[in-house]
Amino acid sequence: MPTEYERTIAADDEFEIEVRKSRFICSLARVATEIDARVRIDETRKRYWDANHHCAAWRIGAGGRLQRSSDDGEPAGTAGIPMLDVLNHRNLTDTVAIVTRYFGGTKLGAGGLIRAYGSAVSTAIEQTGIVERRPLHTIEATISHADSGRVEHALRASGFSLSAVTYNAEDVTIAAQVAPEQREPYRAWLGEVTAGSAAPRDTGVEFVDVPLEPGSR
Repeated sequence: MPTEYERTIAADDEFEIEVRKSRFICSLARVATEIDARVRIDETRKRYWDANHHCAAWRIGAGGRLQRSSDDGEPAGTAGIPMLDVLNHRNLTDTVAIVTRYFGGTKLGAGGLIRAYGSAVSTAIEQTGIVERRPLHTIEATISHADSGRVEHALRASGFSLSAVTYNAEDVTIAAQVAPEQREPYRAWLGEVTAGSAAPRDTGVEFVDVPLEPGSR
């Protein structure tokens, strides 16, 4: 069964579409908290101070557990909800989308607004791209100087990722970074290579962004 990773936007970005002379400018940003999201919205309001609306939607936290949306004066349900629907459909988290509208003089109706706001967010996401935030566990092991060269060579050829080699006065510390599902296989491999003399220990987790191909978004 494949591991599920959190998804978010590849970078902060902005994209504009025009629908019947109305301009819809979608600003996307990574955020970690609701306060971050509101700060981004306020910044957008100041940047486009003369616009008619600044509608917003965000998903934050594991699985996008915190979700909010705002129509900012547009008819209820025609802006924030369709924007949030796009974030949910793409399974994005830690993301805020703000769509600034400059009214072009032609009313779009409820259906037209729903399509326009949703399209603005969807188009911006396609432009900036999506990444999976994958955890890498750092596992360190202490090796004798006599064995360090052999173990390092074997690790480089193993398919596991060598992170660092630190030479100390009495021994050598070898660090590898592995995905969650590789932790136990790596520990078993290290035990075989060192005949059980190395004592692997977890020393931290780092998240890396892995871009998704367009077809897998």
